Amino acid sequence: MDINSEVVAVLDEVLSLKGRAGRFTPDTPLLGALPELDSMAVVALITTLEERFGFTVDDDEIDGTVFATLASLVDFVQGKLAI
Repeated sequence: MDINSEVVAVLDEVLSLKGRAGRFTPDTPLLGALPELDSMAVVALITTLEERFGFTVDDDEIDGTVFATLASLVDFVQGKLAI
């Protein structure tokens, strides 16, 4: 499974980006840069990632750094899968 591609697909789906996420690079800023990524979208994104990858996220694991860039979000998911 290509985790990066899966995370991009989840972002595109949850944020209704209509394929725009496919152009994201690891350095693409997310939180604060995408108007679609508001607090409600963060909750939906976390829920979808949990369902897609089969892990759970505790409230204390989430802060703004997780959603800073595509790379930081992918790193977070990889870290959850390594546990």
